[in-house]
Amino acid sequence: MSNLAVSVDPTEVGLDPTRLARIRTHFGKYVDSGKLPGYHITVSRGGKLAYSDMYGHADVENGKPIADDTIYRAYSMTKPICAVAALILWEEGLFEMHDQVKWFIPSFADQKVFRSGTLTAPRYEPVTEPMEMWHLFSHTAGMTYGFVYSNPVDQMYRNAGFEWGTPRDASLADICDILAGLPLMFQPGTEWAYSMSIDVLGRVVEILSGMTLGEFMKKRIFDPLGMTDTAFHCSADKADRLAALYVPNPADKKILLNNAGGAGALVEPKAHLGGGGLVSTTSDYLKFAEMLRGGGEYNGT
Repeated sequence: MSNLAVSVDPTEVGLDPTRLARIRTHFGKYVDSGKLPGYHITVSRGGKLAYSDMYGHADVENGKPIADDTIYRAYSMTKPICAVAALILWEEGLFEMHDQVKWFIPSFADQKVFRSGTLTAPRYEPVTEPMEMWHLFSHTAGMTYGFVYSNPVDQMYRNAGFEWGTPRDASLADICDILAGLPLMFQPGTEWAYSMSIDVLGRVVEILSGMTLGEFMKKRIFDPLGMTDTAFHCSADKADRLAALYVPNPADKKILLNNAGGAGALVEPKAHLGGGGLVSTTSDYLKFAEMLRGGGEYNGT
C-alpha cells in the first residue's frame, strides 16, 4: 500500500503553496472536460513530500476514484528504470559505452541504413558507424517506432508487427532479432529518433545478467527500494487496483475506454519490454525518482 502523506510545509523547502495550487486548477480542467480520467501528482523536494493531490477517477465508468495505491501502466516511464538496470551492470564492469551491440546480440552484425526511395523501392547503404551501447541509451541508434509515421522505415516496423506493440508470442530475444533485420533510419550516432532502442538495451541486460529483465529489476531495483507494486504485469490479487485504460477520441480529444488495448497488463508477458512494459504506482515511482535524486541511494539503500 502507498503512503503519500505530505511531510513538510511547501514553504519550508522553498515552494510557493499558491503556485502549487495552480496544479489542480490546470489539470482539473482537463478532468472536468472529460479529456483526462483523473490524475495523481506529487511534488517532492530534498526528499520531503510537499504536495500530493488526486482528482478524478481510475475507472470513470464504474465511478472508482483515483487512490494512493492505484496501479497504472507506466508505458515509457519504464525506460528510465531499464536504463538504470543497464547502468548497474556498466558500473560493475560488464560492458563499456562504446562496446558494439553486435558483440552481445550477434544478429545486429549485418545491418543496413535506409538512404532514400520508398517502401516498395528503397535504397540502402551499409552501416559505416557500428551501433554502440551508448546509442541505445540515447535514442541515436537509428531505430524507430512503428507508430511514428514519418519515414518508410516506420512502415517497415508496422509491417513486422511493431505498430502499437510487438509480434504476438515473441520473446525479447526474438523481438531483437526481428529488429536487427529491419533497416536503420540513419547511421548510428548521427541523428536522434525516439525508438525501440531501450527494448534492445533490456535484452543486453538479460544476456549479461542471466536473468529476465523483470527478475533483474526486481532483485536489483524494486526489492531494495520497496517498490512492491512495480512489475511487468499486474497480478490477480491487485487487479482491482489497476486503472482503466483510456485513449483520446480523435474527434474531440475526450477520453475513450480502451481496456482491450491494455489487457496485457494483467498477464505475465513473454517479453519484458524495457521501453514500456511496467505497471507501477505513484508511490513506487516516487521512490525510484528519489533514488535518482540521491545519486543512487534511498533510505539507506
